Amino acid sequence: MSIKTSELTKIYGLQKAIDNVSFTVNSGEIVGFLGPNGAGKSTTMKILTCYISQTSGKAEVCGFDTRENPLEVKNKIGYLPENNPLYTEMYITEYLNFIAGIYGIKNPKKRIDEIIFLTGLGDERHKKIGALSKGYRQRVGLSQALIHNPQVLILDEPTSGLDPNQINDIRKIIKEFGKERTVLLSTHIMQEAEALCDRIIIINKGKIVLDEQTRNLQKKFNSKITLTVEFKNEVTLKSLQKVLNIESAINIEGNIWRIESSGNIDIREAVFRFAVDSGNIILKQSEEEQKLEEIFQQLTQIK
Repeated sequence: MSIKTSELTKIYGLQKAIDNVSFTVNSGEIVGFLGPNGAGKSTTMKILTCYISQTSGKAEVCGFDTRENPLEVKNKIGYLPENNPLYTEMYITEYLNFIAGIYGIKNPKKRIDEIIFLTGLGDERHKKIGALSKGYRQRVGLSQALIHNPQVLILDEPTSGLDPNQINDIRKIIKEFGKERTVLLSTHIMQEAEALCDRIIIINKGKIVLDEQTRNLQKKFNSKITLTVEFKNEVTLKSLQKVLNIESAINIEGNIWRIESSGNIDIREAVFRFAVDSGNIILKQSEEEQKLEEIFQQLTQIK
C-alpha cells in the first residue's frame, strides 16, 4: 500500500485537529479526501508530506515512516498545497529546472520538456510565473509536484478558482497519473470527487465518518427510491397514493410527478402497472440518485 495511517492524532493546545485517523490507500487508487473547513484534511496531508509532525499515531508512505524517514517520504511524494506557493519572479522553465535540481533529476531538460507537454504549458513556458493566470499557475504547481515522477500525489484543492475548461484539463492530468500510482485529493467540489475518485473518505471534526468505494455510495445511502415520471394524461394524487409502496407523490408541473417509495423498494413496475390499469401512458421516467453532496451534508451535519 502507498499510504497508511494508524491512529493518527494532532493536538494544537486544547484542540484535536485530527483524532485517531486510520486509513490506507493502495497504488492505482484515486481517493477523495473530503470534509468541511477545519475538519482536519490539510492537517492530515501536511503530516503525510512531513511538513508537520503528528502528536501521536503513525503515518507511512510507500513503507517509509514520516517521522523516521522524512527525506525518503518526500522523495516518494508530489505535493500541491492549497495556496500553491511559487517563485513568481522566476520563469517557468527556470523554476522547474530549480525543482529538478532539488530532486537530483538526471537529464533535467528532457524531463522538463515532458512535464511541460503533459501539463499544457508549452505556449507559456518562456513567461514569468508572475505573469500567468491562476489556471496556468496551477499547472506550474502541478508540474513541480510531478517532475520527479513520484509514487504518490497529494493534492489540496487543485482546481479551486479555475474556469470549467481549466478544471477539465487538470482533471485529465490527475486521472492519467492515477492509473498506475496513488492520488489523495482534497476538494470541496462534490461533482469533481464523484467524477475523479475511486473511493471517498469523509472526515468531520477530526474523525473519519465515511470510507467507501464511490460506486457503492448509492447502494449504502439510498434508503428510498425516487422516480420522476411524466404521464401522457392527467393523474390525481389520490390515485397515486393507492399504488403499493408509494410513500409520497408530488406534482412538479402538468403531468410530471416526483414519486418516492416507502423504503428501498423498486416501485417502477408498480408505477407501470398503474399506468396500464388506468389507461395512461408513461412518456418519460427517470430514477433520482442521492448525490454525494447530500451524503456529505448528512454525515457532516451541515444544514
